[in-house]
Amino acid sequence: MLDTIEALFVAFSSQAVVRAELGRLFRWLKDHAVTAIVTGERGENDALTRHGIEEYVSDCVIVLDHQSREGVATRRLQVIKYRGSAHETNQYPFLISARGIEVQPITAVGLEYDVSDERISTGVARLDYMLSGGVFRGSTLLVSGAAGTGKSTLGAHLINAACARGERALLILHEESGAEVIRNMRSIGLDLGRWVKEGLLRVWAARPTAFGLENHLAIVSRLVEEHEPAVAVVDGIGSLVGGPSPAEVSVMLARQFHLFKTHRITALATVVARQDDETAMGVSSRADTWLLLRNVESDGERNRLLFVLKSRGTAHSNQVREFVLTDHGVQLISVYVGPGGVLTGSARLAQEITARDALLQRQVEVQRRERELRQRMAQRDEDNAADEAELKRIEDTQERLASDAEADEEAMGTQRWADPDDPDGDEEHR
Repeated sequence: MLDTIEALFVAFSSQAVVRAELGRLFRWLKDHAVTAIVTGERGENDALTRHGIEEYVSDCVIVLDHQSREGVATRRLQVIKYRGSAHETNQYPFLISARGIEVQPITAVGLEYDVSDERISTGVARLDYMLSGGVFRGSTLLVSGAAGTGKSTLGAHLINAACARGERALLILHEESGAEVIRNMRSIGLDLGRWVKEGLLRVWAARPTAFGLENHLAIVSRLVEEHEPAVAVVDGIGSLVGGPSPAEVSVMLARQFHLFKTHRITALATVVARQDDETAMGVSSRADTWLLLRNVESDGERNRLLFVLKSRGTAHSNQVREFVLTDHGVQLISVYVGPGGVLTGSARLAQEITARDALLQRQVEVQRRERELRQRMAQRDEDNAADEAELKRIEDTQERLASDAEADEEAMGTQRWADPDDPDGDEEHR
């Protein structure tokens, strides 16, 4: 290694001599089959080298750059030429860390990675039902919504469900400390601190302005390598926009999503967005599942709604659900859709009570009518039975009268000594 090449020729004032000596040096290295790394300074007017010959006599030229934008510095590497080899020509961010030089490609060479048909739970049973049984392992979820809608809570549910299955999880925080999140989640019945103590959950919290995007990505890559999580939650990706341009943030997040996919990590990212069409810095198109949380105000109160905007490869519900935070976690409740539109919260409860009262009244009316019909049927049965009894009495009476008349006639004949067998006997004689 020759560091730097300018130090060898500092005594020469003639550019022609410097060029000749550079050529002679490089030929000597080649003749002796020495693999050499030579460092040099950039020239004036953005020239690759100071003397303008180094790049011509070298087999491979790598340019290192240090750019600063919005107060955030980023090192970049570019392969200008490499004789006899196909090479990428893009600029690649790189880091100098305790692990040496780390190059983070802007994009992957290909989009090939293993996929799984296995579904895992989001930790919310009703949401799993809306997604036909959960999300695919290794897929990415984006949860967008206004502040206070419960985005972080959904991420906590995903982590809690993974750790309950005995899987490792990674929680990356950009807006709160780990202790705050653990404390806050206890209010809804989720004890994330338990999983931290058991070594299943790793929490990394840092302000986005503390690192450049490349350093941030390198740290995430290192955490993935060290902890080997099955689930990762990145909470507050919108905070990354504070320094670099949105385009750079979008590219970095795409690389981060690709990192998770190549390791078959089910990832969930949250971002603040107020409208359906906000694409969350271009990541929504890369997310496999997109959930939207929205605040609605009516009758003097604020309630939350959840929508499934998309879920690739999954038959999913197109119905809106009311998103309720309770002391035992998230509950999704069916909204009431009536003539007045979608009702949530107290309005939904009031409408449900009204509907139940109306249903009860209808049931009472039906029962009253049923009783009347049964009474009338019973009355008819009683009337029919009475008529049949009266008819039977009449028939019995007629039979008895006929029998009595016949008996009286026989008695009268006996009294008069009539001959019942005398065909000529007249009435008087008889």
